[in-house]
Amino acid sequence: MKRIYESLLDEHYTRNRQMAFLTGPRQVGKTTTAREADAIAYYSWDNPLHRELILGGPEKIIVSEDLTGIIPKKTRIIFDEIHKFPRWKNFLKGFFDTYGNDYRILVTGSARLTVYRRGSDSLMGRYFNYRMHPVSPAELVRNTFSDTIVSKPEKINRDDFETLLEFGGFPEPFLKADRRFYNRWRSLRSDQLFKEDIRDLTSIGDINRLETLALLLENRVGQLVSFSSLASDVQVTVNTIKNWISTLESFHYCFRIKPWHINVPKTLLKQPKIYLRDWSIITDKGARNENFIACQLLKAVEFWTDAGFGEYDIFFLRDKAKREVDFLITENRKPWFLVEVKSTGQNEISSSLKYFAGLLKVPYSFQVDVSSDYIERDCFEVKHPIRVPALTFLSQLV
Repeated sequence: MKRIYESLLDEHYTRNRQMAFLTGPRQVGKTTTAREADAIAYYSWDNPLHRELILGGPEKIIVSEDLTGIIPKKTRIIFDEIHKFPRWKNFLKGFFDTYGNDYRILVTGSARLTVYRRGSDSLMGRYFNYRMHPVSPAELVRNTFSDTIVSKPEKINRDDFETLLEFGGFPEPFLKADRRFYNRWRSLRSDQLFKEDIRDLTSIGDINRLETLALLLENRVGQLVSFSSLASDVQVTVNTIKNWISTLESFHYCFRIKPWHINVPKTLLKQPKIYLRDWSIITDKGARNENFIACQLLKAVEFWTDAGFGEYDIFFLRDKAKREVDFLITENRKPWFLVEVKSTGQNEISSSLKYFAGLLKVPYSFQVDVSSDYIERDCFEVKHPIRVPALTFLSQLV
């Protein structure tokens, strides 16, 4: 299936000479998206023959592929998983500085490339980073890049939406929508993530306990995280738990959302919430729906930020009176819109949503109902708290 990131990368190269870094979870579609482009050559660090060329330096690649006789101003060279090469930054710096005016360089990786920085960033100014996410409801109806942040609503097929909820947004299991395939795919992906990627690229030796932590996080989605409680359950130190969660974030297994505290009296400042990148593994329906919406909002804020529209972020709201709203989206560090997730239709607007909307003077506030049918309504034309179907609201994002 065509992804919006293909269009985003095309737009990148029409405006910029910098390298594009495309990062995201394993099997999210990075390689497929990259190879859809008009590329001269594709090199993967996981391929022994490609690895030998990379180890020989930029000149060896140019000579071995006989690229010097081509005039490739608008074609691309792709380097996949090159962050596994200990000297990957120096290699890319040399390649870009020598051949950056002749080639368009695309770098893909299943871990955050910035994780592997050591000392100063020698690539500063030489790349723009784009964070790739699983398929979203909006991508089902709109997969081309637009220079508008929020789109007009478009009708999403309810069956496709339910398939996304059940099988997740990773392209292959979503497109197959087959339970037996999904079970095998999920097991294999988990083994590759923990027993290959994390084991090979980190100093973590106790992978079994790390997997135990991952299972505990799966059962605590959307709850305030207690590092000390997790440390007790896993039987490691609090610092170890914090380091391991950071590692899981780096490999796109999970992400944390922090509380917003500016202008919120008596707020809880310390404890974050944690959500998973793959909502399909969550068994509790309410937690899965909340995690699903969290993933769509995270995809939107990272896409808008990476595309250069501004600085966007995601938080949650909770005070000591236990008033709480699931998500707050900020634009250039100012509250932009609130989202409260409901799994079933509820006529009355949440009192907490109304309270925080008034307190923070947020332009838009949405009570998003996952179960309601699509309606033709532009959610961003109403500047007071409203109930909206997830099918409508999510179609306006990315």
